Amino acid sequence: MNTISHPISRQTSPDTRMPPPPPPPHTPAHHPELNHTISIQRMVKEAHAHKASDIHIRVGQVPRFRIRGEMVIPKNYPHVTPEIFEQFLTEILSPSQRKEFAETKELDTAIYYPGLVRCRVNCFESLTGGAIVLRLISLDIPSIDDLGLPLVLKDIVQKSQGLVLVTGPTGCGKSTTLAAMIRHINETACKHIVTIEDPIEYVHSSKKSLISQREVGLHTLEFHQALRAVLREDPDVILIGEMRDRITVNTALQAAQTGHLVFGTLHTRNAINAINRLLNLYPPEEHTVMRVQIVESLVAVVAQLLLPTTDKKRLAVHDILINTPAMQDYLIKGEDDEAFRLMETNTNEGMQVMNQAIYAQLLNGKFTIDEAVKASPDPHELERQIRSGGGDSSASARDWMMMR
Repeated sequence: MNTISHPISRQTSPDTRMPPPPPPPHTPAHHPELNHTISIQRMVKEAHAHKASDIHIRVGQVPRFRIRGEMVIPKNYPHVTPEIFEQFLTEILSPSQRKEFAETKELDTAIYYPGLVRCRVNCFESLTGGAIVLRLISLDIPSIDDLGLPLVLKDIVQKSQGLVLVTGPTGCGKSTTLAAMIRHINETACKHIVTIEDPIEYVHSSKKSLISQREVGLHTLEFHQALRAVLREDPDVILIGEMRDRITVNTALQAAQTGHLVFGTLHTRNAINAINRLLNLYPPEEHTVMRVQIVESLVAVVAQLLLPTTDKKRLAVHDILINTPAMQDYLIKGEDDEAFRLMETNTNEGMQVMNQAIYAQLLNGKFTIDEAVKASPDPHELERQIRSGGGDSSASARDWMMMR
């Protein structure tokens, strides 16, 4: 069962954001025998200061931070012994969570540091011993503008019903993009937004909209049970997270077809493949019927990659598929090549392909050539664009390509 631990304080944060649920009774203060010269709290503070996205802890290894996509070994941390690892578990888990981890060998939860950061936590066993991965999540929910996301996302979230998919590999910022989209609805529309999360990451406070966030294991015992109940909760907008199986997809389609705007995620690197990934959850004999249902419910697919920038940050780039009548016709027929070409050319609707987004930011000086080519889904086509590009802004890129 997933719960939220509170490793620093049992008091409600004075922030206006909705506080997390009450923590379990144990805190580090209740364990005076612990050696706090090395602690999860210390690592989280240091990782946050260095703008790390993740912390990796493993028995037999020195802890590592993921900074701008790279694994970095911070200074002055020892190798994690089994004893130190047990100390970490005592610091962040309740007794019931310790018992669950011992029995199942894995555990998902979240912890909250008031005024600093929230962390999504996964504990698991590996060949060398226990391991913990923490994903750092800002307490401040960024806006679509803050993230530099395409403005068409503001149009997408204004739709009254249908299915919106945000796709991309693990760690590409899908949760942050979804949080920004939910924030935009919350600030601009009078809706009821229900989220089903495992665990809750960004904590929203109700503004124009009423937001109901439910965490699996804390507010519902089982994900599919929460899915079945969500349509009885009078929602306008539903965020269901990963489209993990047929039950999830069926519920999402039912909600999208009955007047709700539904957000879901997939692990696909481009927008066109999202349809096929959903179809692969069904037996071949159902593909024709399910393709029609999916395509008729679809509003848009936003596929995202996260690239390191020249100013030592990271920036998202996107495939954007808008389900216009012409696009719907191609998708129902399974004509993926034609659908891709429509994404390339129909920019008036807000559509684009990944290479167009990468190339535009390359010309803006946001990416190095090496990073752009490495991330591109079609490096040869990107190189062709660079060679044929005009204007002074692309001159250095063309010179670099000629030297390759």
